[in-house]
Amino acid sequence: MRKINQSDFRSGSALNIGLTGGMGCGKSTAAAIFADLGFSRIDADDQVKHTILRLPEVMERIRGRFGTEVFAANGSVDRAVLGKRVFADDEARLWLENEVHPRVFAAWREALRSAPTQPRVFDVPLLFEQRLENWFDFTVCVATSSAAQLARLEKRGVPSHVAAPRISKQLPLARKIELADYVLSNDGSREFLRTQIVRLIAQLR
Repeated sequence: MRKINQSDFRSGSALNIGLTGGMGCGKSTAAAIFADLGFSRIDADDQVKHTILRLPEVMERIRGRFGTEVFAANGSVDRAVLGKRVFADDEARLWLENEVHPRVFAAWREALRSAPTQPRVFDVPLLFEQRLENWFDFTVCVATSSAAQLARLEKRGVPSHVAAPRISKQLPLARKIELADYVLSNDGSREFLRTQIVRLIAQLR
């Protein structure tokens, strides 16, 4: 995979934060709070879901690799079916990542060019897995207990037997905590998380 030049992210005066954490730890909640506090929010998963997987050339490549069974009746990519395929097959997962990630990175570059002084928070689940940490000014990991993590996933309709193999494809949360510049605890209320983020932003600026 072609890497992004680090200077794409660290040029100019904008503060670019790479936000990560395990599934169900509350990255989206934290990213929404950053957005409320004036940051432009860039969600890698949303970009894949709503833009990348709808590109005709990407859909054609996926059809050629996985067949029509990973497509819904309306012709769109069935992410649930595709997810089952790629999380059960490392080679297929890596193939899909190589199709998707360069297009995500291109969208990030365009966002940076269009508003170079706008502070941004990048919600990136696989930030450390893809070795993206040096592309941001700071990395932040949202952490929670295993029980809370699984409870949130259950509430989102992801049962533990589905969540467990997906979590296993990510770095252990403890390792992400070690690698991050800063850690946010999400075992309390939303207001508790917001208070941490307000203090963090003040410190970083």
